[in-house]
Amino acid sequence: MSLAQPPEEARTAGTTASPLRHLVPELRLFHGTNSLDALQGELARLGSTRAVVVCGASLARDGAAMALLQEALGERGAGVLPCVRAHSPLDAVQAAAADLQALGADAVVAVGGGSAVVTARGASILLAEQADARQLCTQRGADGVLRSPRLLAPKLPQLVVPTTPTTATLKAGSALLDPTDGGRLALFDPKTRAKAVFVHPALLQTPPLALVVSATLNTLAMALEGLMSLRGDPFSDGLLVHATRLIVEHLPHAEVPAGREALMFASLLCGHGTDYTGAGIAIPLGHAVSARFHVDNGLANAIVLPHVVRFNAQHAVAGLEQLALAFGRTARGAAAADAVVHGMEQLFAQLESPKRLRDIGVTRASLPELAEVSMDDWFVRDNPRPVRDAADLLGVLDSAW
Repeated sequence: MSLAQPPEEARTAGTTASPLRHLVPELRLFHGTNSLDALQGELARLGSTRAVVVCGASLARDGAAMALLQEALGERGAGVLPCVRAHSPLDAVQAAAADLQALGADAVVAVGGGSAVVTARGASILLAEQADARQLCTQRGADGVLRSPRLLAPKLPQLVVPTTPTTATLKAGSALLDPTDGGRLALFDPKTRAKAVFVHPALLQTPPLALVVSATLNTLAMALEGLMSLRGDPFSDGLLVHATRLIVEHLPHAEVPAGREALMFASLLCGHGTDYTGAGIAIPLGHAVSARFHVDNGLANAIVLPHVVRFNAQHAVAGLEQLALAFGRTARGAAAADAVVHGMEQLFAQLESPKRLRDIGVTRASLPELAEVSMDDWFVRDNPRPVRDAADLLGVLDSAW
């Protein structure tokens, strides 16, 4: 037997083909009914005396939720910005940046789901960098290569009180919606990672069930793509497999408190694990669909994901074998993709989620544009099966239509 194994064989054997480098970002996580008791201590540790809450309008109208937050912040609270809108459109983020400056914020507390977290981070970047988001975002150069500029200005510390199971909680990227063309402006800055996360059971009950389900479906897509990636390691594999198991077990019961807590931890495991793997084409395709047809990312991801698995089947066998086990199935080789797709179909049937893109209003005529737009997403380069051009993505979209 040769000692030199290709990456796919090495991952199957539980080893790595090259030296392992696994750097863990700082994470201070508090969970439970007394979790918010730690908020003032964390703000003091950061030297903050003027923390501003960034949230959605519906949460700002929730008297019980706001009372919890205001009591936890005490005199360190400097205001509430109920500015968050779905998909974090650029104009809302720009307005939030101006409001943070006007309030003299020295820290940001994002409360809500992915849009709240991204809006808080994006606003902090725009405030610090004092430049147009289109100059700060990842862009494709004349040579066709995607590059992210280094954002060097110090950023306001970010603290997160998540209410939906979003992988955004632990990330360093912020994808804003460009209202001019529906594209994504991807800003990346490690300085905007959460300094502390507070998971409070009462706040997990505030979002509607449909939003929890959609956010979890997006988390599932991230976990599956992370395990299909050829860049995984034993640590990320463990995080993502367990995240998938939690989702499969608890998503059908997302209406109960225990289910929501389990799904929240699945999103945190997945957010951490995918930092080491990247993603693939399901996330860009889902983003393109959701931005243009005004549907939740999770629903779009769930529709395209089985077709993405088929597209990648021969290039991600080891990851698909692990995913099959997470879905409660044992399958090897080519049979692993079928097992994963069947597991997803069974889960989606329990949720009664849409099966086809046409079921959520996507027109067939729009598919070529969706494919072209998705090619500009950073995640496409990490897909296990190399994507040659937009025609490959169009084939996946067409099969999902």
